[in-house]
Amino acid sequence: MCRYYNKSNRGAETYVAELSQRLGTKVSVHKDIFDDIDLDTEIIISTNGRLDAIFTKLWCMILGAKLVIPGQSGFGWDDKLNLWIFPDIFVGLTQYQCDWAHKINPFVKIVKIPNGVDLDKFKPNVKPIKLKLKKPVILNVGVVDNFKRQNLLLKASKHSVLLVGKGGNMEFEHKDMPSVYTACDLFSYPTSPSESFGIAMLEAMASGLSVVATDDPIRREIVGEAGLFVDPTDTDKYAQTLEKALKIKWGDKPRQQAKKFSWDKIAQKYVELFESL
Repeated sequence: MCRYYNKSNRGAETYVAELSQRLGTKVSVHKDIFDDIDLDTEIIISTNGRLDAIFTKLWCMILGAKLVIPGQSGFGWDDKLNLWIFPDIFVGLTQYQCDWAHKINPFVKIVKIPNGVDLDKFKPNVKPIKLKLKKPVILNVGVVDNFKRQNLLLKASKHSVLLVGKGGNMEFEHKDMPSVYTACDLFSYPTSPSESFGIAMLEAMASGLSVVATDDPIRREIVGEAGLFVDPTDTDKYAQTLEKALKIKWGDKPRQQAKKFSWDKIAQKYVELFESL
């Protein structure tokens, strides 16, 4: 279940689209628990949270279905509530999130399965779009807001910055994004440490871009050796790290790191999870 499916291309919507596509014809997508769900449904994956998660839990209890909640919301009250309603499985996207979830509710079964990336769609040899920006270009993808902290990137960068997403310089359909990544030279993600993942980092690495990201356990687990890490609130240090990343010859490291997160591999892990239920 995903409230804004086909209306937005944020992380949760991308997760639902990629996963449902690979799980086959027995999967249906609904906006919420009141959206004419088949009464024979055996497993529900809910990305909505809050009241819809509570109603979904009741629906599952009455009809004997299993409830799986992926930790797409982050480390605030939404995922705390998701854990307190006792889903059959809580899916942590990183080891850090799994450890956090266990502290919130040690009686819920927690499984680690990260988000993924389409390696056939996002790749280094995609023809880039033409940008009217001076090289090098540092890219950030996501809704521009205080949580994502793009203002820190703008403050630190001495080079062209392209913000793609609602509130940014440009908005593209998700199908056009591969050519945006290959038109740029570096990806930077100064997000709040409370963000649960960041699929855009995977798309960037799959496209051959190294990443300069917030120095926290989640971003380190995702990016690995395909980038550099910094406290983006330290403007001078952030600026220095961007310069350093632009000078490093990263080779195939970003692409190899992204391969660890193939959606095909992620979908197979969900199949195994469903079979265990």
